[in-house]
Amino acid sequence: MDAANLAMKSSSSSFVSKTPCLFSSPKPISRAPSSVYTLPSTFRPLVKCIQAPFLPSPLNPDSKKPLNSPFTCSAVTSFPSQSHPNAHSDASSSSSAKLKLLISEFQSLVEPIDRVKRLMHYASLLPSMDGSVKTTENRVPGCTAQVWLHGSLDEEGKMRFLVDSDSELTKGFCACLVWLLDGAVPDEVLALKTEDLNALNAVGLNRKGSASRVNTWHNVLVSMQKRTRALVAERDGKPRSELFPSLVVTADGIQPKGSYAEAQARFLFPDESRVQELVNALKEKKIGVVAHFYMDPEVQGVLTAAQKFWPHIHISDSLVMADSAVNMAKSGCQFITVLGVDFMSENVRAILDQAGFPEVGVYRMSDEHIGCSLAEAASSPSYMDYLTTASVSSPSLHVVYINTSLETKAYSHELVPTITCTSSNVVQTILQAFAEVPDLKVWYGPDTYMGSNIMELFSQMSVMTDEEISEIHPLHNRMSIKSLLPRLHYFQDGTCIVHHLFGHEVVGKINEMYSDAFLTAHFEVPGEMFSLAMEAKKRGMGVVGSTQNILDFIKQRVQEALDRDVDDHLQFVLGTESGMITSIVATVRKLLCSADPSSGGAKVSVEIVFPVSSESVTRTSTSSSLDQTFGEMRDSLKVNVIPGVASGEGCSLHGGCASCPYMKMNSLSSLLRVCHSLPHNKAELSAYEAGRFSLLTPKGKQIADIGCEPILHMRHFQATKRLPEQLINQILQPHN
Repeated sequence: MDAANLAMKSSSSSFVSKTPCLFSSPKPISRAPSSVYTLPSTFRPLVKCIQAPFLPSPLNPDSKKPLNSPFTCSAVTSFPSQSHPNAHSDASSSSSAKLKLLISEFQSLVEPIDRVKRLMHYASLLPSMDGSVKTTENRVPGCTAQVWLHGSLDEEGKMRFLVDSDSELTKGFCACLVWLLDGAVPDEVLALKTEDLNALNAVGLNRKGSASRVNTWHNVLVSMQKRTRALVAERDGKPRSELFPSLVVTADGIQPKGSYAEAQARFLFPDESRVQELVNALKEKKIGVVAHFYMDPEVQGVLTAAQKFWPHIHISDSLVMADSAVNMAKSGCQFITVLGVDFMSENVRAILDQAGFPEVGVYRMSDEHIGCSLAEAASSPSYMDYLTTASVSSPSLHVVYINTSLETKAYSHELVPTITCTSSNVVQTILQAFAEVPDLKVWYGPDTYMGSNIMELFSQMSVMTDEEISEIHPLHNRMSIKSLLPRLHYFQDGTCIVHHLFGHEVVGKINEMYSDAFLTAHFEVPGEMFSLAMEAKKRGMGVVGSTQNILDFIKQRVQEALDRDVDDHLQFVLGTESGMITSIVATVRKLLCSADPSSGGAKVSVEIVFPVSSESVTRTSTSSSLDQTFGEMRDSLKVNVIPGVASGEGCSLHGGCASCPYMKMNSLSSLLRVCHSLPHNKAELSAYEAGRFSLLTPKGKQIADIGCEPILHMRHFQATKRLPEQLINQILQPHN
C-alpha cells in the first residue's frame, strides 16, 4: 500500500500529529460577511522568525539539530495556549517568513507518510467552498485533481484567497499556499516565484509519483498571481488589455473570439464546387499533394475537405513531407505537388530519385522563388566562414537544420561531416553525438534562436540531478553535460522571420493574461518566449519542440481532460506559425466528437489562442449580421476544420502575426492551375517544376547525392537512435 492510500486510511479531521503544526485549532470566529465565504482567522499559523544557526527539532524541543534549509533565517513555531487561538507574531505577516517556516516543518518530517498525514491534517482545516463558486471559470489549470480558486482584494488592499479541491491531499497543498498568501499585499504575492517552492518538493509521496503533486504547488501559485494582477489593475482603474484572438472548439462547433479570428470564418466552409474540382483533377491525373502545416488557409481548408475523397493528400511538418511523397509514388501517383518553400520541393525531388522514382514529376506552387529566411542564412558567405572554422577543428560534427537547401547540405557536408536535424530530434541528435564521439565539437546552424535555446536547455540540465538528466538521455550525467557546453557552437546570424515575431510585446501580454494557460512554443522562437514555455513545461503546462510535438501535446492534454470526465475548459497559447490552427482544430474536434456520450455528459471546451500584435490586426466591423451569418453557417454545416491566418489578413512582418509570407505563396488558384495543366501542358509549368541539381560540388560530386547523405544519416539515427558508422568514420577521419 503506497503512502497516499495509507494516509487516507489513517487520517481524519481530528488527526493530531506528533510534531507541532503550523495551524492553530480550527475554531471559527465571527467576521464580516463575505459574498462567498471567508477563511477563519484561526487558520493563521503562529510563527516568529529568529536569526539562529540551529533549530530545535520539532520531535525534541531541547535538541539543537542543524536545519537543512537554504534560508539564512530559521523560523520556529510559537506555541500559544489554546485560550489565545488568534495570537500571532508580527513576523507572521511576511510570506517569506511563513515559507521558511513551512519548509522547516516539512523537512523535519523524515518519513513521507508523516508529511502526507500533515498535509491531510491541514486539508481538514481548510473550509469547503460554496458550490456556487466551484465553476469552470474558477478551475486551476494543470492540476490532476479538480482545484477551484477565488481571489479578492479586501478593504485594506490585501489579497484574500479561497481554494478547494476534490482531493484531500491536493487540498492540503492548497491549504499551505492559502496560509502563505491569504492576507498578503499584492506585491508580496507577485514576488513569490515557483522556484521558491522547490524546497517543498520533498513533500512528494514518492519519487515516481511526486511530479503531479509538485505541479499543484506551482500551478495554484501561478493562478493566484494571475488573479492578483487582474484585481490590482481593476482597482487602479487600468483598462483591461485586449485579449489575443482565439478559437473555442467544442463537440458542437467552433466559436471565433475577436475580429482577427472572425476574419477567418469565410474559410471554415470551403466551396463544395472547388473541393470537387480539385478532387476530380487529383483522381483523374493521379496527383499526390504534400503540404506543410504553415500553408495558405484557403487551400488548407479545401485540402482538408478533399482528404475525405482522395487519400493521397498529406499535411505535416517538413520531416514527413518527402516520405509521404515516396508512399504516394509507390501507390501509383504520377505527379507530386508540394505546398511549401523551395527547399521542401528540392528535398522531395531528391528523395524520390533516391527511392527509385525519377519519373514522378514534382511541382512547386509558384513560378517565382519561394524563399525561407533560414535557408537563405545558411547559404550566405558568413555561414560558409562559420563552417570553415569548424573544418579545421577536429573532431567536429555539423548539425544542420533540415529547413535548408540541398545545395547547402552538400557544400556543408564536404567541409564538415554533417547530419540534418529537426526541431523534434535536435536535442537527442546532439546529445547522442557527444556520447558516441569523445572530445567532439558540435556546430549547429543556421537558426540562432534554436541554437541559443539548445544552449540554455543544456545549461539548465547542468544543474539537474543525474537521475533527471538520464531521463532526457541515458548516456549523460551532470559531469558530461558540463563538459560538453564549451564544445557546443551555434551560428549567430540566422533567424526565422515568423518565430522572430514572438518577442517582448507578445511575451509580456502572455505573462499578464495567459500565465495559467498551456503554453506551446516552437524551438525557433526567441529566448524570452522559449524561457516562458520552458517554465510552463516544468509544471506540466507547456511544450517546446516541433510543430508535430505541439500537436501531440495538445492532443494528449485534451484526451486527459476527456478521461477525467468532468466539465473543463482548456486554453492553449500557440507559439508558432498560425497556419497550425487548421490541423489543431481538426485533431481537437475529432477527439471531442469521439468522446463517449454515455460517459456522464461532461462538457470539455478547448480554446486555441494565437498571439497577434496589436499593430498587426486588421479591424473588421462587429455586426449582428456577421454574427448571425456565422452562427447559421456553423449550425448548418458541422465541419471539423478551420484555417489559419488569411492571406494578407491582419499580417505585417513587424507586427507579430506569426504568419509566414513565403508559405502563403502556395495558393489554391496555383494548385488548381498546376493540376489542370498536367500532363499535357508541361511546357507551361517549366518554372513550377522542382528541377534536379546538375551542378557539382567543389570536389566534383553531384549535389543531389552529397546533399541527400546528411538526410540519410538523420533517418538512420531516427531508426536506431545511434549515429551511423559511416558518419562516425567521417568525423574521425574527415580528410579521407
